[in-house]
Amino acid sequence: MTGKAAASQSASPGPFEFELFEGDPDHLKTVVATPKQITPWVDPASLRLEYRIGRGPFGDVWLATKHQSTSEFYKYHELAIKMLHPVKEDQMQTVLDRFDDLFSKCQGLPGVCWLHGISIIDGKICIAMKFYEGSVGNKMARLKGGKLALPDVLRYGIQLAEGIMALHSKGIMVLNLKPCNFLLNERDEAVLGEIGIPLLLLGIPLPSPDLAVRLGTPNYMAPEQWQPDVSGPISFETDSWGFGCSIVEMLSGVLPWSGKSADEIYHLVVTKQEKPNIPCGLPPALENVLRGCFEYDFRSRPLIGDMLHALKSSQKIVNDDGEWSGLGNKVATEKSSVSGYTEWLLYKDQLQIGDTVRSRKLSNKCKPENMEIPEGVIVGMNSEAAKDDYVLVRVHGIHDPLRINKLTLERVTSGLAAGDWVRVKVEDEKHSPVGILHSIQRDDTATVGFIGLETLWRGNSSDLQMAEAFCVGQFVRLKANVFSPRFDWLKNASGDWATGRINQIYPNGCLVVRYPGRLLIGEQNTGFYADPAEVEVVTFASSPGLAKKYQHLEDFHWAVRPIVIALGIFTAMKVGSFIGKTVWRSRKKKVHSIAVQGDGNQQDGQSSSNAAWLPSPVANILFRDGVPTSTASR
Repeated sequence: MTGKAAASQSASPGPFEFELFEGDPDHLKTVVATPKQITPWVDPASLRLEYRIGRGPFGDVWLATKHQSTSEFYKYHELAIKMLHPVKEDQMQTVLDRFDDLFSKCQGLPGVCWLHGISIIDGKICIAMKFYEGSVGNKMARLKGGKLALPDVLRYGIQLAEGIMALHSKGIMVLNLKPCNFLLNERDEAVLGEIGIPLLLLGIPLPSPDLAVRLGTPNYMAPEQWQPDVSGPISFETDSWGFGCSIVEMLSGVLPWSGKSADEIYHLVVTKQEKPNIPCGLPPALENVLRGCFEYDFRSRPLIGDMLHALKSSQKIVNDDGEWSGLGNKVATEKSSVSGYTEWLLYKDQLQIGDTVRSRKLSNKCKPENMEIPEGVIVGMNSEAAKDDYVLVRVHGIHDPLRINKLTLERVTSGLAAGDWVRVKVEDEKHSPVGILHSIQRDDTATVGFIGLETLWRGNSSDLQMAEAFCVGQFVRLKANVFSPRFDWLKNASGDWATGRINQIYPNGCLVVRYPGRLLIGEQNTGFYADPAEVEVVTFASSPGLAKKYQHLEDFHWAVRPIVIALGIFTAMKVGSFIGKTVWRSRKKKVHSIAVQGDGNQQDGQSSSNAAWLPSPVANILFRDGVPTSTASR
């Protein structure tokens, strides 16, 4: 057998394939051979930087040319280079390994920019990708008012949502969604120009202290992106916030949190929990899904698939009506929910026949109360076409199955359900051992949020066990065996750990604790963080002794002690006044008694000797019985 190889470039601007011509030269057979593993490395000598065309939070974007030449031909083509900020030399290999995994996953995904590879130029990591002439952001800048028409927003939104879903299906979070990263091809189709660079740099320290380590662009960042190891973790719903911000900007032409610094945006989004303005007059499905995108807790947000469904249904309405008008601005408002949960959270777990279920406990309740279904099995349900939210549940001890609204039920697998507090059986110093279960699949794979991890922990339910639950409003203090807590904790006047009240609970179980018993001013009043593995619940009943019970009473508010002191002083003054008046009256009565007795001994003599010379009317006044007869007869 003889062989001859000829290189031919595939239709896409991706890797080369080889056609092998086998057999008799007169009867050749073509065999297409593709390399098992395509290397993402690009020879830096083949790249030539032309000029910078953009700048972002992670580096600069350059227009470049890639040159290829042999003895037979010479060619080059344009591409875009994302030159990242400098990375420490000992961390470069980590970034390259992460990109290698990313490169193998996202090649050829629909709606995603084509990656050529990675290189290092002047000590900086450079990501080479296909060059596109324009972006949605550029198109908005050229339009009056800086905003797109609703049909264009829906069309671009559908194309982008499909690209984001393709990345999510490979386990890739984008984390930097914004109009400037939505590229436009020659057919005016939107393509994702961001493939998860924040994820590549996750946990990578930057050499310059002037470069803030952020997982995105501040104006589009979700609350959990600012400190994912503390208030996180980040998840696929994190992209829902950024995509929602982008849709709002495309509709209104206004940058979210325009004119605000990064610190100001952090204060608005994370501390004050404010939300971007949503234009009014939108199709109901689009308005509803955008409202859900800005839920503070990412578990309550819609998935990108939900957003895609809303965009498509809104597009159908707009196309049927021919036009849609009446856009304005309003602040996103809350929508009624079931048991304190949003519809997006309730519909994430699709129940099936045979699932073990129980009644869903009320939001922010540590223990279930008045559970209609402590545990049961689904034995019947209507088809999806019926759009009936009721299922039949067989409960032990009840003969006939119960017809229950499935939104009031939660699936239980291996004794665990999403939202349960869990503890890992084998502790890891990298993260807290106690966290919140986010999901558990029917094959027992589970995801959990732990303090110290930027992303969700993934493992098996057999590695977990139930832990003590916490809820907002409980009083907690550090355990006696904790001497160096993970976070700062206040001490009281006696030097013991102070008692605080849970004000908020993050999705990873991190407790935001305030000290109502202490008068704090400024940033301290916003709360302190606490690791749930290091604290214990304090109640009035569990406080030993009268002194501890009173101390717990003071923990409710800093004004308790001044009020008690004021009441004590007021009571003391009242008691002192009462005792003083009683003593004064007693002494006055005694003196009066002595005086009356002395006056009585002299009364008769004075009356007989002096009454005679008094005038008759005066004598009648002083001596009611009149003047003595003996005197009057004189």
